[in-house]
Amino acid sequence: MLCALLAGTFSMTSCTDYLEKDAESVLQKEDAFKNFNNFQGFVEVMYNVIPDVAKSHWTSCFNWGEDEVHTFDSSWANSVFIAMVDNGNYRGYINNSSCYLDRPWAVDQIPGSAGARFDKSLWGGGWYAIRQANIGLKALEDGLLTDATQEQRDLLKGQMLFFRAWFYFELCTYWGGLPYITEPLEPGAQFDLPRETFQECAEKMAADFEEAAKLLPVNWDNTRTGQQMGKGNNELRPNKIWALSYMGKALLYAGSPLMVNGIDATGDTYKYDATYCKRAADAFGQVLDMVEKGQCQYALVPFEEYHTLFWTQKQNWLMPGGTEAIMRSTCFGADSYWRQANVYQIKEIANGDGIVLCPAANYVDYFGMENGLPLDADGSGFDKTHPWKGRDPRFYYNFRFDGQKLYSGDATEESQKPFQYANLYEGGNGIQDLHRSRTGYFEYKFISDDCNLIDNGHSGWSNAFHIHLSWLRLADVYLMYAEAADMGYGGAKGKSSTCSLTAEDAVNRIRERAGVADVDARYTGDANKFMDEIRRERAVELSFEAHRFNDLRRWKLLTVYPYNIKTRVKFDRVPGANIDPATDALHPGLDITVDPKENEVKNFREEVIIERKLTAKHYWLPFKNEDVMINSAFKQNPGW
Repeated sequence: MLCALLAGTFSMTSCTDYLEKDAESVLQKEDAFKNFNNFQGFVEVMYNVIPDVAKSHWTSCFNWGEDEVHTFDSSWANSVFIAMVDNGNYRGYINNSSCYLDRPWAVDQIPGSAGARFDKSLWGGGWYAIRQANIGLKALEDGLLTDATQEQRDLLKGQMLFFRAWFYFELCTYWGGLPYITEPLEPGAQFDLPRETFQECAEKMAADFEEAAKLLPVNWDNTRTGQQMGKGNNELRPNKIWALSYMGKALLYAGSPLMVNGIDATGDTYKYDATYCKRAADAFGQVLDMVEKGQCQYALVPFEEYHTLFWTQKQNWLMPGGTEAIMRSTCFGADSYWRQANVYQIKEIANGDGIVLCPAANYVDYFGMENGLPLDADGSGFDKTHPWKGRDPRFYYNFRFDGQKLYSGDATEESQKPFQYANLYEGGNGIQDLHRSRTGYFEYKFISDDCNLIDNGHSGWSNAFHIHLSWLRLADVYLMYAEAADMGYGGAKGKSSTCSLTAEDAVNRIRERAGVADVDARYTGDANKFMDEIRRERAVELSFEAHRFNDLRRWKLLTVYPYNIKTRVKFDRVPGANIDPATDALHPGLDITVDPKENEVKNFREEVIIERKLTAKHYWLPFKNEDVMINSAFKQNPGW
């Protein structure tokens, strides 16, 4: 498979919808590079193979850390990749439709079709795109482009360098170092290149990203070529911000504990490479300097518009992300994919297929208090008799907890009426291993309150309900800058010369947006304690956006307690003073006249429901056996 992708035949289908060309056009080698329009069509094949994280299948599965729990004990549920990770079966990614790592892959799918999104694969598509980039870069070098301005030449080269480095970054993130190929291999050539280390690859990624940043504009709309393509239609094209951000990310990963210390060493979660971290902070700092000065199109969205980062509704299929989305995958045509919204809800009020994804209770615990303190900190104010009170505002955005209303309309089906309110107390009808919550919470980050059968806010073309996740958004850049500056420039007060923000300032920018108090002074005097708060902030702000698994791996925490467990909460309701007899039979002890944040509970505790028996080998995914048999220099990852 790998050899075929690296040295495939020369044919390509352009993502021509993106430039409003004939969707069936196919370019032959002698025509592909003669002018800018044809060359750009060749380049845009790489856009089409970027997986769409949130729409990879009818039941999406993209959170593989300790963050999410899925329905238990069914053949379909056990085939979802999250279950396989919980069981240590990393080989389960192979040809698995529930995740975007590896699936039956074909580049010639019609863009926008169901088959295209179901078939997009990071492994197959990544190697295809890398070869595509190398073919194009060689064509530029050989002078095959004869009809183009210098600006157009720069844009073409910048895109190809970006995509080569980006696909390498994503591949290396999961599988470790790979051969970093910069020339198109001839069909039939013997593939005998050895694997490089992650850090060796990261140096080459960083060089590609850095050169791309020099060639690409901050905003395509401000270029003559971008205006010709259609002003306002260029936000999904790589630009200087993308390139600098991913340059920083590649260098931060290279300086992170896993890449610095390897899989076997223990007790080294704070042992970073300071030089890599400084370089990463410098790259991120260039981005944040432009953002802070208003010199680019990116900005944090206000918290009242927070949902627009993840979903839109009744906006003609507007792609979510707003001014905060940096890199997103392309999305063709009108696509609701509302079925995916059902995996977060009780089956009786949704059209789900029986799988429910809900947040692990120990992950919910990362969401501290509005005063900025972790739950277990002295003076936090957290009270187990009122566990929903005074929490970080993002807690209320992300989760539905006991006593909250799950639909507002009048249910016509008797089977739906018992589920108007979340009955998540011990013995409540919202708690169950199948079709409901296993943990005592529901996850609502990616759906609206009316996203159910009764209120009918998600299904049907008229609602235009669209879930989409960014590969990278601005909040992530702030937090990666904070991490890099903390470990590269000496703690919370550390900063790069490319940016006015300290590491502490960057974290507080994200907290301020959500209405959360700044990092408390007790955590800012020690680089490691401050790192703990950065990591907690990442868990909260970037929750369920497919980052946690990779964060735990690069921090060397995946196998370490308590990061290897998943829990549920148990508690009993304390009946309020104003119980409504008409609803008490359906929702025993629930006072529906008060704010559910104020509800009192007793016997609040957590219990472990999943313990992941992961070992050192689980820090990297295994290669397919067929790929490590290509040549003796292409080694399998340790332990596999």
